[in-house]
Amino acid sequence: MSASKIASADLALYVHWPFCVSKCPYCDFNSHVVDHVDDAVWQNALLTELAFEAGRNPHAKLHSIFFGGGTPSLMNPDTTAAVIEAAKRHWPTQKDVEITLEANPGTVDAERFSAFRQAGVNRLSLGVQSLDDTQLEFLGRRHSAREARHAIKLAGQNFDRLSFDLIYARPDQTNLQWQKELEDAVGILFDAGGGHLSCYQLTIEDNTPFKTEYAKGAFHLPDDDHGSNLFDLTQEILQEAGLPAYEVSSHAKEGDACRHNVHVWQGRAYVGIGPGAHGRLDLGSGAHATQRLKPPQQWLERVKKHGHGSQSETKVSARDRAMEIVMTGLRLTRGLDLDAMEQVTGIERFDVLSEHNLAMLESEGLIVVSSANVRTTPKGRLVLNSIVSALLS
Repeated sequence: MSASKIASADLALYVHWPFCVSKCPYCDFNSHVVDHVDDAVWQNALLTELAFEAGRNPHAKLHSIFFGGGTPSLMNPDTTAAVIEAAKRHWPTQKDVEITLEANPGTVDAERFSAFRQAGVNRLSLGVQSLDDTQLEFLGRRHSAREARHAIKLAGQNFDRLSFDLIYARPDQTNLQWQKELEDAVGILFDAGGGHLSCYQLTIEDNTPFKTEYAKGAFHLPDDDHGSNLFDLTQEILQEAGLPAYEVSSHAKEGDACRHNVHVWQGRAYVGIGPGAHGRLDLGSGAHATQRLKPPQQWLERVKKHGHGSQSETKVSARDRAMEIVMTGLRLTRGLDLDAMEQVTGIERFDVLSEHNLAMLESEGLIVVSSANVRTTPKGRLVLNSIVSALLS
C-alpha cells in the first residue's frame, strides 16, 4: 500500500470556534471575547471552508469530528448540525463516527446540551478544571463547582460518552488536596456514566496574564519534584480506579479513549477549519501543513473572498513528518508504531531515530523497544521532552 493511500484512508475533521465569554488567564489558545456573533454568517463561512477541503480530499473516509475552541458550546446548535450534516455529505463515514464538542459547565451552556445531542454530537468534553470554588476563581473560570457537578450529571443524561478536564499542580496544592479532588472527580464521572478524564499540569504560557503575574511573583507553582509527585499520584489513583493513562494527560476506561486525538497523535491525516485551525493532509504530492488565519474577522473576509481562510500551506518533507509522528506517537502509552511511521512517510526508522540513544534510553529504563514499537515507561513519561530530543538527535 502506498504512503498516499495510507495517509488519506481516514480523515479527521477539526472545527475551531474562536469565541469565549471571557479569556482565562492561563489560556494561550486562539480565543476571543466579542459582544455579538452573526450565526448565519459564521455557519456559511464554516460550510464554505469545509466544502473547499472536501474538494481537495474527495477520496477520504471521515474518521471523527472535533469541535474545539474557544468555547464551542457557545455555537448555535443549528450551526453544529449543519457542519456535521455537510461533513457526512462530503465524505463517507465510519459507522460509529465519533463527534466531540468541548463545552463549559456554565448554566447557559448546559441548557444547550440536549440541542447539541440532537445536532449529532455524541461525545462531550467539559472544561471543569477544578471542583473547588477558590481554585476556579484563581483560574479565571466563570462557573462554580456546583454548576460543574450539575453540568456533568446533565451531560451524562444526554451523551453516549463524556469526558472532563482538570488542572493540577496549582499554587500551594498538596498531595492530599489533589488526591481528594481527584477521587471526588472519579466518583462524579462514574455516577454520570462517563469514562474519560484529562488531567493537565498548570503551565505558564507566553502572552497570557498568568505569565505577567507569575513574573511579578504574584503566585508560585510547585517545584519539579513536587510536580512529579503529583503526576505520579495522578497515574496511581486513576489506574486503580480503572482509568489508566493512554496518553500523557489522558485517562480512560477501555474503549473510551478519544479516537479523534489518538488519530492525530498517530500522525494520520486531519482537516482543520475555522480561525487558527491547523491541518495535516496528503494532497497527492506528500504531506502538507495547513494553518488558517487566527483573527476571526480576517478569517471571515478571506473565506468570503477565496473560499477558505488559509494563512499558510507548506509541504512537509518526509523526514519532518516522521519527526512529528515521533513526537506525538511517544505521547501515547501504546507508543510509537515504527512500521506505520515508515509506511506513511517512506523514511526508514534509523534515518530518523538515533539507534545509539534508543539503546541508551532503554538501558536507563526510560523506554521499551521492540521490533515494531517504541514506548515510554512511567519513569520516561516524566521526561518525555528529553527523550524525544535524544531520539531525534
